[in-house]
Amino acid sequence: MRKIVAAAALSSALVFSGTVHAQGDPGKVAISISCGSVGIEFQVCRTGVEAWAKATGHRVQLVSTPNDSNERLALYQQLLAAKSGDIDVFQIDVVWPGILANHLIDLREHIDPKMLDQHFEAIVRNDIVDDRLVAMPWFTDAGLFYYRKDLLEKYGRPLPTTWQEMTETARIIQEGERAAGNDRMWGFVFQGRAFEGLTVNALEWLDSFNAGTIVDEDGEITVNNPRAADALTLAASWVNDIAPQGVINYSEEEGRGVFQSGNAVFMRNWPYAWPLLNAEDSPVRGKVAVGQLPKGGPDGKHTATLGGWQLAVSKYSQHPEVAADLVRYLTSLEEQKRRAVVGGFNPTIDALYKDEEVLAANPFFGDLYEVFVNAVARPSRVTGVRYNQVSAEFWNAVHATLSGQTDAKTSLADLERTLDRVSRGGRW
Repeated sequence: MRKIVAAAALSSALVFSGTVHAQGDPGKVAISISCGSVGIEFQVCRTGVEAWAKATGHRVQLVSTPNDSNERLALYQQLLAAKSGDIDVFQIDVVWPGILANHLIDLREHIDPKMLDQHFEAIVRNDIVDDRLVAMPWFTDAGLFYYRKDLLEKYGRPLPTTWQEMTETARIIQEGERAAGNDRMWGFVFQGRAFEGLTVNALEWLDSFNAGTIVDEDGEITVNNPRAADALTLAASWVNDIAPQGVINYSEEEGRGVFQSGNAVFMRNWPYAWPLLNAEDSPVRGKVAVGQLPKGGPDGKHTATLGGWQLAVSKYSQHPEVAADLVRYLTSLEEQKRRAVVGGFNPTIDALYKDEEVLAANPFFGDLYEVFVNAVARPSRVTGVRYNQVSAEFWNAVHATLSGQTDAKTSLADLERTLDRVSRGGRW
């Protein structure tokens, strides 16, 4: 009885966008799919779903879910724990397969192995849990360094290759533009809110300083080290200097809003921002370029955190075969190409990085190919079902440092002790 009540309450909280297509054929069924809504994501998802519905005659409902990945995961977990069939196809983060696997069907029974072979092997491997293919790669992501090429030229500054150089250049241009009349100009914006996006940003800072990945592949907690403290100390120095105080409450869209309005020199964000920054009504259209994120000093390295989203089918779907067919269509080469061209979504299919139309729409896909295929993974595989707690403890420690509540060394020492308890003495 409790599960029924819980499912009913969750159903009332979901936002359904309506049926996108209906043929009226009694032999056809209704499928629901959750789609993200960062930038034009929801619109691009709708178009793909409409094409599948028109071709098959099935009906589809799109479900709008929270942009905040933590809130979205919490919603998914509640729905699946209640064995709710309200969502048939889930859009899941690259770090969630291990967390949600028990509630998802094995897609090996529905996906041609030849189709699976087209996708990046590392991402497919990420989506296999206990020898079950619990999700299909839909689009991948890696952090990118957006910059105002016109302002670098104006001030005679080269593209920074280290975070230290970025800090200096950002300050010089910020001060120059403010003196010229734009008192809203900032040097750098990023995702500083206490959420998964901060884990992503901070992992890039750590890895660029050769400071590890919080927990290594053997399960050892490595986050409390001098290089990590240096990375976070530098990041904290940006707040109220080259970044606004409000950056500690920014997610992706807040940062893009500042940058796209012409009020930031540099921005860390995902590839989705590219077509929006270059839209006809964008104030920075034609003024922006993209490069690798800076290194953590001359001995550091360029790095980017692996992101991306997968599609999975709920065990509690009343029509799993039809839902799997929708997943097969949306993750196909043809649909991934369309999404790359119109929305800037990075394909998970290698061949599309050599496609002329894809490269014409996203020139940096070719130049930054190695960034996308070699992005650093968050420690979700080794920490398993505890990853979400590990990430939350990490982003809270980083946020405390950015907001000036404590210094980096203290935050990392406290974090190490907390993670040791979470891991039950190093046993994940």
